[in-house]
Amino acid sequence: MADGNGFLGGRLLVVAFEGWNDAGEAATGAVRALKDLLDVEMITEVDPELYFDYQFNRPTVSTNEAGVRALGWPSAIMYGPTTPGAANVPLAEDAQLRVSGTNAGNIYLLIGTEPSRSWKSFAAEILDAALAADVSGVVFLGAMLADVPHTRPISIFVSSDNTQVRAELQIERSNYEGPVGILSVLSDAAETVGIPTLSIWASVPHYVHNAPSPKAMLALIDKLEEVIDVVIPRGALVTEAAEWESGIDVLAGEDEEMAAYIAQLEQARDTVDSPEASGEAIAQEFEKYLRKRGTDGRDGRDGRDGRADGRPDGPGTRPDGPRH
Repeated sequence: MADGNGFLGGRLLVVAFEGWNDAGEAATGAVRALKDLLDVEMITEVDPELYFDYQFNRPTVSTNEAGVRALGWPSAIMYGPTTPGAANVPLAEDAQLRVSGTNAGNIYLLIGTEPSRSWKSFAAEILDAALAADVSGVVFLGAMLADVPHTRPISIFVSSDNTQVRAELQIERSNYEGPVGILSVLSDAAETVGIPTLSIWASVPHYVHNAPSPKAMLALIDKLEEVIDVVIPRGALVTEAAEWESGIDVLAGEDEEMAAYIAQLEQARDTVDSPEASGEAIAQEFEKYLRKRGTDGRDGRDGRDGRADGRPDGPGTRPDGPRH
């Protein structure tokens, strides 16, 4: 940890990847929002030929403002501050347009698509770039599909495998065991070379998995702002989150089964969040919820087993913390 100031005492790399770790595009959406608000420039970009299967992550074609059509390839790009270490104190008219705070010049970003292969080599290349930039801490953002209601605050889980970070920030260690994504591989590689890491995960309602979730994005930004000690303007995100929630309310109002299922989730969530809730009461409510799902033949996913997109239940839906 840099300069003896703990996790926040040096340069922080904020990381998000499209794919398995990015339900509702919440994690990558949060980092892209941060990129638009920071004065950053590209430091390095991986060679997509080495890490991506183009039949799985296909290139895309688009037309720019000049009318020129160009291919875009899946990749991962690291950005760094134009003036590293400089505090950002914007003018009054820029206060809602720029990230501010004494730590703003220490924020680096990594955003991209989860690679298809050669994860060890990918992690080594990313960590080489991080070490070259003198990054002293990494914050991973993720989002998982979960049995949570859209009408309640988005659940955020913060964890770290680093003993010092857990003690400094008073957070927990994830007890998840099972398959993982590229975030876990990068986290392990970072800790191995002496760079402490932190993970922030949001739970996205699985029954709205097809659409981006600005509410989950906003929740990640709220927690990220707290952790990295900067002020992040929210822009239109607050309004978009409210519209997202009201739009789902309308859909639920037209579907009795969906409305009943959401009411079950709300009851379970309110039980867990109530001040008088004990561990035994929470366990009983969870067991009752599982029994009801089992006896009425519904699992909240249109009669299909597993996730809302038809896949089997993955580790991201387990109650003991997120998978990385």
